[in-house]
Amino acid sequence: MLRAPGGLDNFVFDDRPVPEPKPGEILVRVRASSLNFHDYVVAAGWKPVDDGRVLMSDAGGEVAAVGADVSEFVPGDRVVSVFFPEWQAGDVATQAAADIMPGDTIDGFASEYVVAPARAFTKAPAGWSHEEAATLTCAGLTAWRGLVTDGRPQPGDTVLIQGTGGVSIFALQFAKAAGASIIATSSSDEKLERLRSLGADHVINYKQTPEWGAKAKEITGGRGVDHVVEIGGAGTMAQSIRACRRGGHIALIGVLAGNAGEVPTFEIFLSQLRVTGVMVGSRDDQEAMIRAVEVNGIRPVIDSVFPLDRLADAYRHQASQRHFGKICVEI
Repeated sequence: MLRAPGGLDNFVFDDRPVPEPKPGEILVRVRASSLNFHDYVVAAGWKPVDDGRVLMSDAGGEVAAVGADVSEFVPGDRVVSVFFPEWQAGDVATQAAADIMPGDTIDGFASEYVVAPARAFTKAPAGWSHEEAATLTCAGLTAWRGLVTDGRPQPGDTVLIQGTGGVSIFALQFAKAAGASIIATSSSDEKLERLRSLGADHVINYKQTPEWGAKAKEITGGRGVDHVVEIGGAGTMAQSIRACRRGGHIALIGVLAGNAGEVPTFEIFLSQLRVTGVMVGSRDDQEAMIRAVEVNGIRPVIDSVFPLDRLADAYRHQASQRHFGKICVEI
């Protein structure tokens, strides 16, 4: 297993005995994980955690053994972890459930074997690789809850996505499956063309068009977009607000462009916008998402796969922002 005293140059590999599952628990042979911004914040030491904390919030693998009273899983089942293992259902996680996060407040999945309560996993989508399954825990579910659960896009709606990270690409795929039209933004013309190949109907280079909110509204004939998957936070929120139609929806997911800043609240009021804060989702949400990806034939876009002993290199690749889609780790 790999734990984090803090900083990408300070990872420590340990050998520990393979644990045994207790009643209600399963033993999982972890095969893959994927990188999220939250994981980077922990690994880089920006958010202090216990020196012995095992990294990584996402896991794809197979059940190696089950404890007594476990009926949902059997050895050999392919599974994927749940980001908030104590948030099983409901619209909002309680504070107690939100305080329990693998790779942060409890040990994560940078380990060959993990024991956890059975409720901390769901079945993986049929036919998916372990790397593909590991992309769902945080990025996939965040996009699903922000756009589908909270936004409920209808055929003919317009959805605006920002960038080419895992959440944004999943949002594009979910929106296309719902019959929506997609406007995508990026600073790279090459990435914009790749977004077109995935189904984006319109693209905007935000470096060339700083007022991309007005451009998005122009693309919709002045009506405005129905949904925005807001990744940047305060730094991009004003443009997202200006892109929206009256009564539109903004799923506030990320803070990549800043934790705080000036937000034109009067424009939110004037346009009667609905802004929802999205912090991943529940186990029930995850199971609904998995049913949807199986029915619609959706597969994640994976940029690259690194071995666990090159996890620091994987994080540096993430920080470079050259990736398109998810960065995965083979365990």
